[in-house]
Amino acid sequence: MNYLIGIDVGTSATKTVLFEESGKVVASASKEYPLYQPQNGWAEQKPEDWRDAVLETLSQVVLKSGVSKDDIKGIGISGQMHGLVMLDENNEVLRPSIIWCDQRTGAEVEDMLKIMTREQWIEITANPPLTGWTAAKILWVRKNEPDLYKRCKHILLPKDYIRLVLTGVFATEVSDASGMQLLNVAKRCWSEDVLHKLDIDQKLLGKVYESCEVTGTLLPEIAALTGLSEETKVVGGAGDNAAAAVGTGVVRDGTAFTTIGTSGVVFAHSSQVTIDPKGRVHTCCCAVPNAWHVMGVTQGAGLSLKWFKDNFCQDYMEEADKQGVDVYDLINRDVAQVKAGSDKLLYLPYLMGERTPHLDPDCRGVFFGLSAIHTKAHMLRAVMEGVSYSLSDCNDILKEMGIEVDQMMACGGGGKSPIWRQMLSDMYECGVKTVEQTEGPALGVAILAGVGCGIYESVESACDAMISEDKSTEPESVQAELYKNYHSLYKKLYEDLKDSYKKLASL
Repeated sequence: MNYLIGIDVGTSATKTVLFEESGKVVASASKEYPLYQPQNGWAEQKPEDWRDAVLETLSQVVLKSGVSKDDIKGIGISGQMHGLVMLDENNEVLRPSIIWCDQRTGAEVEDMLKIMTREQWIEITANPPLTGWTAAKILWVRKNEPDLYKRCKHILLPKDYIRLVLTGVFATEVSDASGMQLLNVAKRCWSEDVLHKLDIDQKLLGKVYESCEVTGTLLPEIAALTGLSEETKVVGGAGDNAAAAVGTGVVRDGTAFTTIGTSGVVFAHSSQVTIDPKGRVHTCCCAVPNAWHVMGVTQGAGLSLKWFKDNFCQDYMEEADKQGVDVYDLINRDVAQVKAGSDKLLYLPYLMGERTPHLDPDCRGVFFGLSAIHTKAHMLRAVMEGVSYSLSDCNDILKEMGIEVDQMMACGGGGKSPIWRQMLSDMYECGVKTVEQTEGPALGVAILAGVGCGIYESVESACDAMISEDKSTEPESVQAELYKNYHSLYKKLYEDLKDSYKKLASL
């Protein structure tokens, strides 16, 4: 039997999963690492932590599985998008990676808009300049750390740094490269025009592949260290959201998914390049050759719930330890006892600024409507509902663009919550489904590896063979109507606070 490995280099942890070619999980391992915030609005991680986590988890799954190394045919890599990894001439990391949720680059975005108009950026890169995306981070380092920038010989994305570690190859692929703001998204190649105008040498960037193309094989020393074969192929892989799409079967028109991980995403597949002229949602190449996706992003989705849990739910964590259960199961239990609307309590999930629909790095989180009747459970439900309102904003824009979705899948840690799925179903006013396979991005890139290794003919046929539906949640009409009213107020609150956010940022 053939086996495939999917590696997902996330923000909280790296997860590595070994699959049978049928999609069945054989073994998995994960390892967490820290996120550093040197200043308010900044977010960094150490690429060396990702490297160590990947090598450790790879070794674990191979050892645990007992599978012959020669039967493990391919590896796919998924990763958090937009992160900036800079290497010197010896391939040593020059500085911590500035990751996707970092918001320090407001001035650089303004610089980019002076170099080209917003409309020109959208025409070439399918998106306006964004604080969280890689191009602005490159400009920030060049402006603020010029000596370091001069020493930079290679620029990679997080998962592509792992590819270098595994194979010695400098490369990326179309889905992740789309989020650098340096790619001509319609033509699926680096934009010479953008690179020239930003004065970024293309030699710093890796070769661009399609997501299911083979980019290299394992280095001898990596094969020896992990127990794998030097013949094991490594394919292009995908950015985390494009990988999650493949891992939930969202590979044809009319299909979409919502993921609630650290960030939240509403992602729709499209066989055409579909661009929002207002730049509120992002268009990127997807992991299916000659196809694209449109997605809206909530910066602080699962991050909001984790932040609240870590800071205010020590009692839940202690009880979960005593019972030997997941702390989020206890949270879901109590949230289920609170009525929809959280007794007139609203939460704005802007802990790290916001992308869709506001593109505002200065907005911040808010509880609105707090009163003496509210309990911790009310606040937890309000957090989950606030994230859902933000995701509903994303979905509304897709509808406005004429993207018709008749199948919404749910994935990510939040997608496992029946409470959260019901909120989404009520707000979207459509069914929300899950798939039996829960590995998301890791499964997605394993599927891509299966295509690259010739086990499957296409991404679509691989998904048909390896993915099956599980649960389905339908909207409840009374709650759906209630949420419409709350969502209207939720949207007004941002407008009311917009100027105050700017004043707060300037203090």
